[in-house]
Amino acid sequence: MAEFLWIFWSFSLLGWVLERLFAAVTRSPRRRRRCLLLLPLCPVYGLGMAAVLALPPSLRSEWPLYLWGGLTATAVEYIYHWWGETFLGVSFWDYTGVFGNFCGRVCLPFSLAWGLLLFPAVYLVTPPVVALADRVPVGVTWWLLLAFTADAVCSLRFLAVTHDLEALRAAVWPVSADR
Repeated sequence: MAEFLWIFWSFSLLGWVLERLFAAVTRSPRRRRRCLLLLPLCPVYGLGMAAVLALPPSLRSEWPLYLWGGLTATAVEYIYHWWGETFLGVSFWDYTGVFGNFCGRVCLPFSLAWGLLLFPAVYLVTPPVVALADRVPVGVTWWLLLAFTADAVCSLRFLAVTHDLEALRAAVWPVSADR
């Protein structure tokens, strides 16, 4: 279980970093792309990688990884967005104007990008994360799980009550501090 948690947290953090870089490169006016109230984590990335790593080993090499991994990550992205809309009343992102989008929840360009990003994620990042998970004391993992769970519960409750993703993004730090 610790290995799964560290994979989830590591890729959620890397996803947050990727979101920040993407916002900076595209000069997005909305640079605050935080998915939880306090922690710099985007859980959709962690869930996506956990799902990809759950694929049978025969589907995690070369072209099958690109095809099946990309489809798996896209499916997780779609379900995550659908869940947010259905149960929290928020849209985490909107691909409506992007070529090849499906219901604004997923789109072809990002699905293709996820397939490419899986190669370094599976072959370069995952092995050290698994090695780290084996060395971290169980107590540390449990304390981090407690902190993550508290933040996730508070974030979900905040969104369920307000239905306002922008308010979540600005709830802790002032907007001017993000620029």
